[in-house]
Amino acid sequence: MATESLVEEFSLTELDRKAIDTTRVLAADAVEKVGNGHPGTAMSLAPAAYLIFQKHLRHDPKDPNWIGRDRFVLSPGHTSLTLYLQLFLSGYGLEMEDIEALRTWGAKTPGHPEYGHTAGVEITTGPLGQGLASAVGFAYSQRRMRGLLDPAAEAGTSPFDHTVYVIASDGDLQEGVTSEASSLAGHQELGNLVVIYDDNKISIENDTDIAFTEDVLGRYDSYGWHTQRVDWTVTGEYVEDLKALDEAIRAAKAETSRPSIIALRTVIGWPAPTKQNTGGIHGSKLGAEEVAGLKEVLGFDPAKNFHIDQEVLDHAREVVTRGAELHASWNEGFEAWKSANPEQAALLERLESGKLPEGWTEKLPVFEPGSTMATRSASGKVINAIADELPELWGGSADLAGSNNTTIDTAKSFAPERRSTASWDASPYGRVLHFGIREHAAASIVNGIVLSSPTRAFSGTFLIFSDYQRPAIRLAALMGVPSIFVWTHDSIGLGEDGPTHQPVEQLASLRIIPNFDVVRPADANEVAYAWRGMLELTDTPSGIVLSRQNLPIYDRSATGFRGAEGTLKGGYILAEAVRDGAEVTPDVILLATGSEVELAVEAREELAAKNIAARVVSLPSLEWFAKQDAAYREEVLPAAITARVSVEAGVAQGWRELVGANGEIISLDHFGASADYKKLYSEFGITTAAVVAAAETSVQNAAK
Repeated sequence: MATESLVEEFSLTELDRKAIDTTRVLAADAVEKVGNGHPGTAMSLAPAAYLIFQKHLRHDPKDPNWIGRDRFVLSPGHTSLTLYLQLFLSGYGLEMEDIEALRTWGAKTPGHPEYGHTAGVEITTGPLGQGLASAVGFAYSQRRMRGLLDPAAEAGTSPFDHTVYVIASDGDLQEGVTSEASSLAGHQELGNLVVIYDDNKISIENDTDIAFTEDVLGRYDSYGWHTQRVDWTVTGEYVEDLKALDEAIRAAKAETSRPSIIALRTVIGWPAPTKQNTGGIHGSKLGAEEVAGLKEVLGFDPAKNFHIDQEVLDHAREVVTRGAELHASWNEGFEAWKSANPEQAALLERLESGKLPEGWTEKLPVFEPGSTMATRSASGKVINAIADELPELWGGSADLAGSNNTTIDTAKSFAPERRSTASWDASPYGRVLHFGIREHAAASIVNGIVLSSPTRAFSGTFLIFSDYQRPAIRLAALMGVPSIFVWTHDSIGLGEDGPTHQPVEQLASLRIIPNFDVVRPADANEVAYAWRGMLELTDTPSGIVLSRQNLPIYDRSATGFRGAEGTLKGGYILAEAVRDGAEVTPDVILLATGSEVELAVEAREELAAKNIAARVVSLPSLEWFAKQDAAYREEVLPAAITARVSVEAGVAQGWRELVGANGEIISLDHFGASADYKKLYSEFGITTAAVVAAAETSVQNAAK
């Protein structure tokens, strides 16, 4: 679904050339001043980046969040100047002092572009590969938004059509996550995705031939991509043929049934006199002599630093006027769409406000006590119960739909119709995602979806495979993007598959990620509130951790028990201490999450028979609990009660600060084994009897 370019025909004036060369010099100046950075790629990509921002990218620098804009993703974030200099030239608010402040404290120009920090930065691209992988998610979300709001419009005519442009590097294409995501992009026939691959054949270790010799375009052709090559070295001399690149971009945009990749052969650091085409210019300053030589080659005054001719800047910033005109033209179509589609317009207004619909929580299921249910099953029921109320909610799993319970039963799969199978009915505007066995790409794509649209997406897999997703999870947390990760088979409770599939350290390792919420509900009704809590958060990603095995659904009307709404606070008194039928101050507090809450509840009963009054505290989310005020946390975990026991089928890390010096920790600080889950819990000492014994010990310790 191609969109019109900023200009109808290609042209390149002397002022354009001067602007391009100015950005090369500024890149060298900026890195030279701070003493570190990546000047080489910014220098050699200056023409391509300028061409995109000045001639092709539909954008309005005065309204960086315009919903009708094209998106630009700089996947090799280390070459941040490639983006910063175009934002400077285009009038996004960066000025020369910001370029001078590159990589310094408080600057708008940090070492890697950061989402939410600098206007015009669509995504934080730190680890190589994440930008391109998440850009596939950008392309997913464009198609889903069109299907949600304007499905009948002819291709290229909807206000929700836009193109996703990506600059990618050798390093990006060597990372496995881009292979996963690019395979999916080809399968999905994402014709709105245009990638320019900077084929400069240089990395930090110099010539990439030492480690990377594959036929990249052959690989992408096999993925189902439209491939082109533009070689600026083909004549034997280095000629930056921008007309050829412009023609390739236009051809890519005209190909609406396949994603496109253009292999652009560049020379890194061109035209630095002695360091071009070397690994040394990739990640180091040029040095004063080389910078002076660069300026002389390009006809600049070596004595002037951070200089741009006013006529060059004025010329480049004419893109503001072109962008405003395109925006105004788009607005005409948008207003016509709103008039013709009042219901969809109201939906869009709600989505962009970040608000959930009135009364949606009434659709959350209430699960009857007295039976058992795996929390993964409860999660699937919750998703389906709220799906009609929340059309923005969509997602799926990494080939584990039946295990993760992530399918919206009434919805079609998100894929071209010809991808339908005997099991799945596909539609390009469907809402059930199928990532295949590509856990890392799944997480990156979900980040891209949530970043670039007001929809809420989730991906599912086993908790053990969160290890494959960690770079994307960390970036979601860093950006404050409310992606949702569904993880099932949460512990040794998955049983016979054995230690390779039994998460032990994953809960602790995920909890230590700043700004990331881990939610491990104890029963079906906690699951419902967990989903509510995750969906009501708009600046924090979440991971919901679910059991394979059935767990009891607690009778909240029983003596001492509390409602599951406490889940929203992350920790709450599930069952108060009781003696002689009355609630009393507890002798000991039993803390647990997820599957192990059952053990704490059973231990409470056994301790009561021994005249030890135990309070059970369910802690589905330590992060949510930590956000509560001190008074509430004191109410749940009174400082005066130092007899405490924690029980969780994972490593002990993180629990000592909650149970204190007198407390006991029941944990699993080694790998699991292959057997049924009841046998494993018994053999590894994660049992009701163990909780009872630990409680007695803790009470004795507290009495000393």
